[in-house]
Amino acid sequence: MAEEQPVLVVGATGYLGGQVVDQLLSRGKRVRALVRPKSDAGKLESKGVEIARGDMLDAGSLVTAMTGVAAVISTAAGYTRNDRNAEAIDTFGYANLAVAANLAGVPRFVLISILTCDQTPQVPHFWNKKLAEDKLEELGVPFVALRPGAFFDMVARVGGDPFKKGRIIWLGSKDAPLSFVLTSDLAGYLADAVDADIAVGERVDIGWSRPLSMLEAAKLASAHTDKDIKVMSMPTSALRVAGKVTAKFAPMMADMAAMGAWFDTGRYVADTSRQAELFGPVPTPEDAITRLASGMGHQGPGH
Repeated sequence: MAEEQPVLVVGATGYLGGQVVDQLLSRGKRVRALVRPKSDAGKLESKGVEIARGDMLDAGSLVTAMTGVAAVISTAAGYTRNDRNAEAIDTFGYANLAVAANLAGVPRFVLISILTCDQTPQVPHFWNKKLAEDKLEELGVPFVALRPGAFFDMVARVGGDPFKKGRIIWLGSKDAPLSFVLTSDLAGYLADAVDADIAVGERVDIGWSRPLSMLEAAKLASAHTDKDIKVMSMPTSALRVAGKVTAKFAPMMADMAAMGAWFDTGRYVADTSRQAELFGPVPTPEDAITRLASGMGHQGPGH
């Protein structure tokens, strides 16, 4: 019997990508990881992951990495790395991925996209994901896109451990409802999407069972500590001013201001009906925040 072909993970050294690798391995999948030439791949190699050296800005290296794979999962995002090539990675890099996937005949390309990206040309890193979806579709690559809401575990940790410090730092309105996800849940969905019965070109919203405001989320989080967790928020108007002032040397600030303004509309909300069909019961906010607190060592008062 022929050995199963590997799944290539693009972005495997990142926070989400690393968890996707673990989820794939736990499902008995062979994993190949695209790792930049100067990046340390020791941790991945110790898990038995095959390393393909390459870069999203080097199309030839991508074709080589994608040759002979069962699927590709891309979690790469220049925006979250905020490095000097951030914009190039999110634009040219994703165009290169699409071209390479087409040339290599990749059977399934699983893209991590962003909730409501098709409605937000004013938010550059959102819109770049929509353009990545479009490029894959244009070239006829058999892709599926998961569009998650905001990563609650990453947001909550911005100012340190929120359960210890009693605060969550946020951008924009504290009262606007929006959809959240946990990185660990999303990693599992991405791994499952390799074999799931998803139609080519499907865009699947990913979130919790209901949207909630950051104030509501903080209230749920407060149940897992002896502190009343506060939300420290920078108003969108202040973000806009900061974005204009720093536009030349810190374009990410203007992007964040536009994102905050979109959150404030209350339209950053997932329809999780398809998520439930594909991946099972959708996490409730109560369950997700309880799991986050437990994972950070917080059982709540009296434990």
